[in-house]
Amino acid sequence: DAGSFIMRLSKGLKGHRCPEEWPQSLKAGDSTKENANRAKANEKTEHHLNPLKVLHHVDELMAEDSIIVADGGDFVGSAAYIMRPRGPLRWLDPGAFGTLGVGGGFALGAKLCRPESEVWIVYGDGSLGYSVAEYDTFTRHKTPVISVVGNDACWSQISREQVPILGSNVACGLAFTDYHIVTDGYGGKGYLVGRENEDQLSDIIKQAQREAKEGKATLLNVLIGKTNFREGSISV
Repeated sequence: DAGSFIMRLSKGLKGHRCPEEWPQSLKAGDSTKENANRAKANEKTEHHLNPLKVLHHVDELMAEDSIIVADGGDFVGSAAYIMRPRGPLRWLDPGAFGTLGVGGGFALGAKLCRPESEVWIVYGDGSLGYSVAEYDTFTRHKTPVISVVGNDACWSQISREQVPILGSNVACGLAFTDYHIVTDGYGGKGYLVGRENEDQLSDIIKQAQREAKEGKATLLNVLIGKTNFREGSISV
């Protein structure tokens, strides 16, 4: 088992220090990437909100005991660059082959195992369609998770590759669906976030966190625009 091996290796290397130049060069590289990501997050999108800016806000306000469940394509791919797992076993995703739809089930299991932790689902709007009905489950079983949905009305992970290769966006278009209303209907609490209330984003995130602490599953339906942040990314 890879995990057991690493733990044993770590114990066997107590007192050993590698040359400082190597970790320092890695940290410098990370810092350069982070600064570039911050600059990209401040760019204005043609419509709606910059997804990177949204993810930075969530990451900064997320509790230190949080578990992140990733269920999506393009938005989740961006989240992997921005959001910091708070510790081991605190980032759960579908794996390399894009088995979308695990978000609701993963979050349910995580919240039942660690009820004291904030459990966040980072959803793409396409993947949310597979498990939005689990908000009924979250309500019935009193498992108050928080979801942030990057709603760009598109299967963007597929579109990024399909359009340049085939010249067509066929079957990639979705709609800016009112997922926040669906959440309300299942007994949770939904919030719609767009350009008109962008300045309230931090306050809305904090309110969603308070609602979750009080026992209500919440969802942030965030309308996001297009960026070239992951241009050239390939779908499996």
